[in-house]
Amino acid sequence: MKKIIVLIIAVVIVAVAGSLVWFMGFNNKVESTNNSNNNSNVNEENNDENTNDKTNTNKNVAIIYFSATGTTEKVAGYIKEVAGGDLIEIIPKDEYTDNDLAYGNENSRANKEQNDSKARPEIKNRIDTDSYDVIYLGYPIWWDNVPKIILTFLDNHNLDGKTVIPFCTSSSSSIDASLNTLKDYNKNVNWIDGERLSTAKNEVTNWVNGLNY
Repeated sequence: MKKIIVLIIAVVIVAVAGSLVWFMGFNNKVESTNNSNNNSNVNEENNDENTNDKTNTNKNVAIIYFSATGTTEKVAGYIKEVAGGDLIEIIPKDEYTDNDLAYGNENSRANKEQNDSKARPEIKNRIDTDSYDVIYLGYPIWWDNVPKIILTFLDNHNLDGKTVIPFCTSSSSSIDASLNTLKDYNKNVNWIDGERLSTAKNEVTNWVNGLNY
């Protein structure tokens, strides 16, 4: 009889112990699942925040440029890397050839345009400026001034109240005369004194970072 009682007690103990082991394992599994879900939710929230940050970064900034030889285009690309925003090229309806840009030829197309106060070369592509508050405006210096196609751009787009930051490329001429032309052409624009830039990336980076736009 005693043996039977001892056997029953042993069976009960084993059953209780087994139940406890199962219950603890189940709890650990639930906690692990909950922690995994919580971590997943946190990661998703962080990813959403990061995505929003990238989406909202400088979406009101545009880098709009005219480049006949590719030099200004290169600088514009560097500005985009630092400032973000959209990169938009001003494309002439009639592309400029090497002969068109011949400085020493008085009859070259560019020479005639720069000497004609009414010259306004047509722009091929449609450019939407309405959604931008800050515009970097790039161009090469032609005959110590802005190419006339830049004035065409100003004629075709209402930039009143916008902040426009000119930048130019030139082997020797300063940006000063072109800045005066732009400021006189539209006095309702918030013109920021720009800079003549080389194609050195660090120079462009330092300039853009110093502007805080």
